[in-house]
Amino acid sequence: QVQVVESGGGLEQAGGSLRLSCVASGSILSIQVMGWYRQAPGKQRELVANIANGSSANYAASVKGRFTISRDNAKNTVDLQMNNLKPEDTAVYYCNVYARVSGGFRATWGQGTQVTVSS
Repeated sequence: QVQVVESGGGLEQAGGSLRLSCVASGSILSIQVMGWYRQAPGKQRELVANIANGSSANYAASVKGRFTISRDNAKNTVDLQMNNLKPEDTAVYYCNVYARVSGGFRATWGQGTQVTVSS
C-alpha cells in the first residue's frame, strides 16, 4: 500500500503565492515520478508539473515561469511553489506518485487540495 497526502492550498488573491506539499509513505521500494495535477470544475484533470528520477522538471505551458516543483528523495516529498497566481489556476490540485512496490509499479493519487484564486 502507498499513501499520498497533500497539504497547503487555500484562498489567495491574484498575483499572490501558495505552496503545496505532498508526502508519500507505505511499502515503497523506490519512487520513479512525483507530480502535481489539477482539475477545475467541468474540466478534465491535467498535468501541472512532474519530476522523474534523474530528469529535469516538466511543466504545463500555462504555469511555466510561475510554478516551481521540487522533490526531496530522502523524504519522499514533492512541493509545488506557485507564484503570480491567476484566477484560472483555481482548481483541486492532486499529487500523483508513481512508485516501485512489491510486485511491480503503482500510481497513487492523493485526496486533493483546493486552490482558489480571486481576481
